[in-house]
Amino acid sequence: MSKLKTFICIASVIFGFFINSAFASFPQYKTASLVLDYNTGKVLYQQNPNILVHPASLTKMMTLYLAFQKLQANQLSLQQRFRVSSYAASKAPSKLGLKAGQYVSVEDLILGVVTRSANDAATVLAEGIGGSEPKFVAMMNQQASALGMAHTIFYNASGLPNPKQYTTAADMALLGKALLQKQPRYYGYFSTRSFMFGGQVIRSHNHLLDWYQGADGIKTGFVNASGFNLVASAMRNNRRLIGVIFGASSAKARDRHMASLLDRCFNMSAS
Repeated sequence: MSKLKTFICIASVIFGFFINSAFASFPQYKTASLVLDYNTGKVLYQQNPNILVHPASLTKMMTLYLAFQKLQANQLSLQQRFRVSSYAASKAPSKLGLKAGQYVSVEDLILGVVTRSANDAATVLAEGIGGSEPKFVAMMNQQASALGMAHTIFYNASGLPNPKQYTTAADMALLGKALLQKQPRYYGYFSTRSFMFGGQVIRSHNHLLDWYQGADGIKTGFVNASGFNLVASAMRNNRRLIGVIFGASSAKARDRHMASLLDRCFNMSAS
């Protein structure tokens, strides 16, 4: 009997070790979320709104903000073509598969960023507008400061992993609001579900657009350090909400959670 007890004890320890190891293999993301009433500026829901998180491809919201700003000032045109550098072409996926030496229109670069979240396209925009990605990143950080994004710092234009690049849910809500408020002429690009490029249909990563009533943007994001992120905007009965989620375990979980938060906040009194 004592041998049996010893065997059970050892087996329990081994089993516990493997169970703990299995759970440890799943990353524990920092979670943060916020829902903002666009018209009143009132925060309707928040959870860890000011903890530092990795923005991942939400970074591209600022890349696009600066591109839209240049378009609005007539310092850039949608038909203007930028040359793809070898540096931009070498970027890791997600990407359009741009080739070094290729010329791509600003509009196609914008569409590639808002749909496929293309890192090569974001880098081409950065180099074309700023002269180099580091110079463009300086512009990004200057604009973040001007918008009051006090806890955000960018190190690249794409959101590819960089441990020094961080933001908060509150700051991303500010950026989402600024895109709507200051770039209304170009905000509609965020509702693009697909476009043709290089003979292929490039589809959006933002599947909330496909099924959530009133959704019309903005941007998805993922890196291993952050989990699945989303800034979303939706309008119902002339009332617009902006939602932010960081650290979901999957794209589907992120979208379901966003839909639940937006539903909850749309059901609140507008006052």
